[in-house]
Amino acid sequence: MRLSIILPTYNRLDRLRRVLVGLERQTDPLTETEVIVISDGSSDGTDAWLAGRARAATPETRFRLTPIFQPNQGVAAARNAGLRQAAGGLVLFIDDDVVPAPQLVAEHRTTHAARGDGVIVLGPMLTPPGFRMQPWVRWEQAMLAKQYDSMVAGQWAPTARQFYTGNTSLARRYLMEAGGFDATFRRAEDVELAYRLAQRGLCFVFNPNAIGYHYAERSFRSWLQIPYMYGRNDVIFTREKGQHWLLPTIWDEYAHARHTFIRGLVRLCLDRPPLTGPVLLALRVIAALGDRLGIETLPRLAYSGIFNLRHYQGIADELGGRDAFFRGAREQVGRRRDS
Repeated sequence: MRLSIILPTYNRLDRLRRVLVGLERQTDPLTETEVIVISDGSSDGTDAWLAGRARAATPETRFRLTPIFQPNQGVAAARNAGLRQAAGGLVLFIDDDVVPAPQLVAEHRTTHAARGDGVIVLGPMLTPPGFRMQPWVRWEQAMLAKQYDSMVAGQWAPTARQFYTGNTSLARRYLMEAGGFDATFRRAEDVELAYRLAQRGLCFVFNPNAIGYHYAERSFRSWLQIPYMYGRNDVIFTREKGQHWLLPTIWDEYAHARHTFIRGLVRLCLDRPPLTGPVLLALRVIAALGDRLGIETLPRLAYSGIFNLRHYQGIADELGGRDAFFRGAREQVGRRRDS
């Protein structure tokens, strides 16, 4: 099947070059493969470099590069622009900070060939060897690795909640039938689409050998916004997108799967800004101390506390406050007890 690789980018020219080098080194022959790079308002020379590279293509070039240039509209709109341009029956999404291992494309193709139509293939985004990450990003990568290990061990199956567009593939027709990404969302736009795809009966498959190396970098301030916006969007997806299972699932996880420390932290700090600020600062200091002393449990617990508190705060803010959050949690516990 003809393959379209869709790669949105914004002001990461050095990283983008590395990703394209990774694609050139694929074991897959890349015949009938196009790479669509969408520059989403880049101002760092990306547009000129892409235009020059596309012009310099020769018959020996391993894949056809198609650049798209647009004003900054966000990653969802960029991916949608790539989908409209794509000619392949199979679409592979890669991010501009995920460098593909040599077998990534071949592994995606092999899984689709083996499992047939109607599957979405998820590949891991691993920490690159020797790459120094900020400690909060390193924690995030460790949580991803824990998910990957659980899926490989068969402890639970992959779902739409693991649909990260840094390394995933599926048939283009399903994306078009679902209406593509909702560009009104700047966070969690990938999992929102995945929820709609799941409703259409698509099956999620994890291939641990379809490896991409995630050169993730983000400031602590930016990292703090991620769980918060995911929390707000979880409520919006439930309320406005028909995902009525989502909030009950989150409340059930809060009551039965979260560590006692996390639940206590949320009860203490949720919707209490004068207390939350000092607690977040203290947790960050504890994490830094643990890193310095080599005590791995300290940063793991501290960053888990920060991330979860911010996520539940986002939910509470979108619901209307602390009381609404805990009322929903209590009702879910009651429903589970009665079922």
